[in-house]
Amino acid sequence: MFGPSLRPLRSRNFALVWSAAFVSNIGTWMQMLALGVLVTARTHNPAWTAAIAAVGFVPMGLLAPVGGVLADRLDRRRWLIVTTLAETACAAGLAVLVGTGHTQPAGLTALAFLAGSASAIGFPAYQAMVPDLVPAEDLLGAVSLSSAQFNMGRVLGPLVAGVFFIGNRYTLAFAVNAASFAAVLVALLLVRIPPPAPRTDQDGPWARVVQGARTAASVPGCRSAVVLISVVALTASPFIALVPAMAQDVLHHGGGGTSVLVAAQGIGAVVGAVALPSLAQRFGRALLLRTALFVLPAFLVAYAAAPTLPLAAVGIGLVGAGYIFVLSGLNTVVQLWAPAAARGRVLSLYMLALGVLYPIGAVIQGAIASAAGLRIVTAGAAVALVVALAAIAGLRPHVLASLADPVRAHPEPVDIQRVDLEPVDLEPSAGPVADGSPVAGELGTAP
Repeated sequence: MFGPSLRPLRSRNFALVWSAAFVSNIGTWMQMLALGVLVTARTHNPAWTAAIAAVGFVPMGLLAPVGGVLADRLDRRRWLIVTTLAETACAAGLAVLVGTGHTQPAGLTALAFLAGSASAIGFPAYQAMVPDLVPAEDLLGAVSLSSAQFNMGRVLGPLVAGVFFIGNRYTLAFAVNAASFAAVLVALLLVRIPPPAPRTDQDGPWARVVQGARTAASVPGCRSAVVLISVVALTASPFIALVPAMAQDVLHHGGGGTSVLVAAQGIGAVVGAVALPSLAQRFGRALLLRTALFVLPAFLVAYAAAPTLPLAAVGIGLVGAGYIFVLSGLNTVVQLWAPAAARGRVLSLYMLALGVLYPIGAVIQGAIASAAGLRIVTAGAAVALVVALAAIAGLRPHVLASLADPVRAHPEPVDIQRVDLEPVDLEPSAGPVADGSPVAGELGTAP
């Protein structure tokens, strides 16, 4: 009944959390769109429209390390309950403000920033908790399903929001989002996972961030994943921010064209996320990830060269699938290699690299596109990604080699204090490891 793609849903804990996150994610995307439409309608000022979009995203880049420290210090399930309550309060606050006629953009932007901050410091705990929810052999499937529900929410959220825009019922949209967080709270109250190991160190937050960075730098798979996501974020990821420009300025299809491309990318991502575990089981997770890294630029070139909107939709659908292969694959590498006691901090650094370098790349590519043209810039970024990957493969082959499953030279649990101070004796698997094969014996069971 359950193939590799859906097998993680056999685990009661993961099924509860995944279903609840899907419901909440629809509400979050609905709120993001409602805020943008409301602020634009009230101000007709693009600066406020950009600000309301940025404040929901920027905290992820700035506060992810803080969230990583807290994810490794606190009980992850309880900390997620706290941050979810904070997000609920922000959504309810938006409903109250708009319902009472207080629609000044400054107040709405401030609450949106607080909501984004709560999400940013809670998300590393969610990421770090995933290996506690499923067996090790289902981890890639769990990460892929999480990506799928995120992209399904991105498609369904705006559709649901459209219902509330009829009659300008923004208050109801925010209230429904606040209610959607109840699903997450109930799921977190019902899941049962092992308690965190007691902490005996007295290091401050900054010292723990530094320790997490040392761990990421010393563990081969974690180091490689951060390096590769940094390269991808600067070169490939900016296509997401430039979709409206491609639809309106290049393909000349206006807002409707933007919706088509965004939906096509989301559909491609969902299909890719669902197909990924089965393909990984057949061909091996590491081989599939390495292949996806080199195939993604080809899809970007096809998207950039598409002469019509339908062909561009097909192209960006392929890009969406390839992009999810890369992101889910690299995220899984971090999950498999990171020591459990430092998993939250290492994941937060991975998210920091993506969250900071993606907007930098988008700004750079947007500026170049204004002079050279968006098609050339998108295709050029794809070529730059291939060149960077080829250079890494030729000069630092161990970076791609360490994408394989880790094999620990010592059977005892990794001492986090030692990991933070010196390299761990970990090596990539000597041969290809199929993702369907259990790795719990090599990694140790999830704490």
